[in-house]
Amino acid sequence: MPSYTVTVATGNQWFAGTDDYVYLSLEGTAGCSERHLLDKPFYNDFERGAVDSYDVTVEEDLGEIQLIKIEKRKYWYQDDWYLKYITVKTPMGDYLEFPCYRWITDEKEVVLRDGRAKLPRDDKTQILKQHRRKELETRQKMYRWKEWHPGFPLSIDAHSHSDLPRDIQFDNEKGIDFILNYSKAMENLYINRFMHMFQSSWSDFADFERIFVRISNTISEYVMQHWKEDFMFGYQFLNGCNPVLIRRCTEIPKKLPVTMDMVECSLERNLTLEQEVKAGNIFIVDYELLDGVDANKTDPCTIQYLAAPICLLYKNLENKIVPIAIQLGQKPGPDNPIFLPSDATYDWLLAKIWVRSSDFHIHQTVTHLLRTHLVSEVFSIAMFRQLPAVHPLFKLLVPHMRFTIAINTKAREQLICECGLFDKANATGGGGHVQMVQKAMKDLTYNSLCFPEEIKAKGMDSKEDIPYYYYRDDGIKVWEAIKSFAEDVIHIYYESDEVVCEDVELQAFVKDIYVYGMRGVKASGFPKTIRTREKLAEYLTVVIFTTSAQHAAVNFGQLFLGMYPDEHFVEKPVKEAMEKFRKNLDEIVNAIAERNKNKKLPYYYLSPDRIPNSVAV
Repeated sequence: MPSYTVTVATGNQWFAGTDDYVYLSLEGTAGCSERHLLDKPFYNDFERGAVDSYDVTVEEDLGEIQLIKIEKRKYWYQDDWYLKYITVKTPMGDYLEFPCYRWITDEKEVVLRDGRAKLPRDDKTQILKQHRRKELETRQKMYRWKEWHPGFPLSIDAHSHSDLPRDIQFDNEKGIDFILNYSKAMENLYINRFMHMFQSSWSDFADFERIFVRISNTISEYVMQHWKEDFMFGYQFLNGCNPVLIRRCTEIPKKLPVTMDMVECSLERNLTLEQEVKAGNIFIVDYELLDGVDANKTDPCTIQYLAAPICLLYKNLENKIVPIAIQLGQKPGPDNPIFLPSDATYDWLLAKIWVRSSDFHIHQTVTHLLRTHLVSEVFSIAMFRQLPAVHPLFKLLVPHMRFTIAINTKAREQLICECGLFDKANATGGGGHVQMVQKAMKDLTYNSLCFPEEIKAKGMDSKEDIPYYYYRDDGIKVWEAIKSFAEDVIHIYYESDEVVCEDVELQAFVKDIYVYGMRGVKASGFPKTIRTREKLAEYLTVVIFTTSAQHAAVNFGQLFLGMYPDEHFVEKPVKEAMEKFRKNLDEIVNAIAERNKNKKLPYYYLSPDRIPNSVAV
């Protein structure tokens, strides 16, 4: 009788193994096997990290194996099991791989297809079409859209982390890691000790230094020594944690009535201010978004303030960007003066501190929360709802969605919720951060997520004119590497633009993002459909870049770009594309390391070996 060798790999996560009964059935083109209990005498099956093999004998050859059914039944108590993959060696000696990479909970069953990626058009048999359809129907019931606040991108319908599907919850290690990192951050920043400082005035600049007492490295020490200086203030707009706001100034706005007399002592080329603007040497950062946002009033005993500054910057003869004028409000007038470097030392320093405070609020709420976390959650939900596990784009994108929905759900539970950390330690807490996201949605466009386009739109694309903008230089290299990888994968599975148009699952994925993520707003520029391979490559690059590199540039991460420990793809051409991708990333890592040698302020946020695959922190 024909015999199949079945190999089962259990995950390495904590508590991934199970003592439950595990049954397997094979379904082929010529018939189905009986249900087989996978069990070896006097052996502890399915231990954490184990790879176990079993012989499954059938009465007749089953033909080409199409599906594997795994059933888990309780032995003593419910014991969740993380199944990585199953391989099957057929009587003819062929090997088939069935990726799983998910938890099997309760007394449930999982039906797996072999790991070869397939578009909807590739499925010819009714059983495969039905399996594909049923998987999406099940997922769409589990991954539901919900409005957390009016005007926000829609998010997952879950009140707490424990309400999420098991497969996207933090695993035990990640959950503990989240708690430890959170606690460590509180300890390192002396948050508990300085909480009273957030709710009262600070009396001494030494208070700032005390915050950094436990954060000691070369960069932080250099910043502590030079944070008051104009060159450091300007440098942070290029290569700090929020390098996305600065733009080339093409015309001095009327709401900032700067005159030549005010800034003449700051200009170094014997040109008028108007001539400097025309020469491309003037830059601007405008915090208009903060105008009208309510300051935190959660503590009636503490008055908090917000500013909406406009900062004018100048590229000097050393090609350094330095501030030359700051106005702390949007409406000019006697009670809203323009501060200058020629003012009294502490007047100028305090003006810069107000700008940096406003930059913090935009960074945390818009650059970080909205434009990476919330947008990435939209991509994640749409992927789970519209792309089955066998779809090549699911296999491509799923590593970049790891823990994203979980971390956002945690944030809604603990960080940005009412009485959360934002309310306790942030001047935009108590609802101001919600207003900011609602206002920022109008600027959340598809083109603004296309990295090279956004850099160009801000007039910041010239390396010759702005030589020290490492965020731009490294970001474009990473963007191109991701795009090249996406193109390679697309050309394996989509032989023409027509195939792209015919992919109903892809089109449903794109539509979900437009309708629910962008709330169907036409002005967002997000496409409703994708009709060419070129546009698909750009779209996938936007998704991957946003969930990995863009988040890394404004935050930090753990599992790095190009690392795919879960082998969702099994085909050789895709594995070759992955290897090419990793080599391209290694070249970028080496180039960045070489550039950073002997720099007092090295920039490494977009070095691929420091870019997390997904928004997971």
